[in-house]
Amino acid sequence: MAEAALTADQALRKQRMESLARSSKQELEPFWKEHGQDLPYSYLREPEIGLVMVRGRAGGTGQRFNLGEMTVTRCSVRLSDGTVGHGYVKGRDKRHAELAALFDARFVQDDSTAGFLDILNNRRKAERDNQSAKAAATKVDFYTMVRGED
Repeated sequence: MAEAALTADQALRKQRMESLARSSKQELEPFWKEHGQDLPYSYLREPEIGLVMVRGRAGGTGQRFNLGEMTVTRCSVRLSDGTVGHGYVKGRDKRHAELAALFDARFVQDDSTAGFLDILNNRRKAERDNQSAKAAATKVDFYTMVRGED
């Protein structure tokens, strides 16, 4: 099934929601205390835990198959001005899903506060680069010598 083309706003929101989901609760909590702790909100959907089916493809291009189930937590909130935010995170962390939903609503309301996501994304990229460098340091190149036979 082909994915419909996203508008620029939808693509930006999707990217932000991905960053929020990949961040940890420990990373988001200090930013929330600094930028939104006093923001009144109510739940549209309280944080709840469920399962989603993870699908895969053999070799990345083959037929799709059901790989297995993964635990996901979701939450939806409404700010006092009516702005709605949604959060979906892997695992069973209800507060993380709540924070993701609150930040999503906050970014819809005022996207000038989204700059901290760059900090989180850069931190995650630095961690990945560091892990890649450590793995590269242990790389062993194997080669085969061909014996020449007459």
